Amino acid sequence: MDLKQLEYIIKIAEEKNITRAAEKLFITQSALNQQLLKLEKELGAQLFVRSRANWQLTRAGEIYIENAKSIMRIKKDTYNQINDLLEKQKGKITIGLTHERGYEMFASVYPIFYKKFPHIKIEPYELTVRQQQHEIMAGNLDLGFLTLQDHQKTKDEYIPICKEEIILAVPGSHPLAHLGAAVGDTLPEIDLQHFHADSFAIMQKGSTLRDLFDQLISEDELNILLETKSCHNLFTMVAEGICCSVIPAIYAKDHHNVKYFSIRQKPTWNIYASYKKGSYLSLPAKEFIHYASFYWNKKCNTLWNNL
Repeated sequence: MDLKQLEYIIKIAEEKNITRAAEKLFITQSALNQQLLKLEKELGAQLFVRSRANWQLTRAGEIYIENAKSIMRIKKDTYNQINDLLEKQKGKITIGLTHERGYEMFASVYPIFYKKFPHIKIEPYELTVRQQQHEIMAGNLDLGFLTLQDHQKTKDEYIPICKEEIILAVPGSHPLAHLGAAVGDTLPEIDLQHFHADSFAIMQKGSTLRDLFDQLISEDELNILLETKSCHNLFTMVAEGICCSVIPAIYAKDHHNVKYFSIRQKPTWNIYASYKKGSYLSLPAKEFIHYASFYWNKKCNTLWNNL
């Protein structure tokens, strides 16, 4: 098989459009179309249902793409193993990062990684946890950093980095605030039932934190004032005295107008590094995980030694 041809057909499938695929591959559309027609003639089967805006795979196309991606993964794993054997510091790592915390980690870790591996190209992508899991399983991401509960794991490989408690943050003006604690103190335990009359800022649906919040309240109802994609926004709403919130402990800040509680159910999630089951994890990728683990464990332990 021509590996370049595999790359071409995979790109058409990803873009669902031959014009966009040609642009991404930096070749002419006619040249790419000729490669496709040549392959379809060789196979005796059409790989795509053509339309102006949205090319869809036929069943034959699905079989071809599935195996083409496997072949390209084998090629990459082979090169990574040989590079590690010869101690060659080159190649590319595609990394999935969640909004905010993922890129904050990356900004801290990458300068250190670059000093040791200046010839390793890193391609970071901002994706939700579910998007990362899908792309890892499809073989499109080499590595992902995810926050999730154990029941949300897929069949991919997961390397545990640290466990983080989800806590309650309330404004200093709240009637129960005097019972709460500051960052670094032992947190008193409390039940969310005491906050039925309060408004909450929470994460938008589809996020791991929102799923966890919904589990906590179960059949109970809390007044949702604001839904957001940002944990920083959650903290800001509390600090401004607008509402309460349930946040990851790592986002808690020492602020005169915010007090914290441990929630009765002791909700937690785990930070994992994840990669496709059966694929080879290169030495540079392992080193990046090591730096990320140091970053998160240091951050969590600095804030909550007594949690």
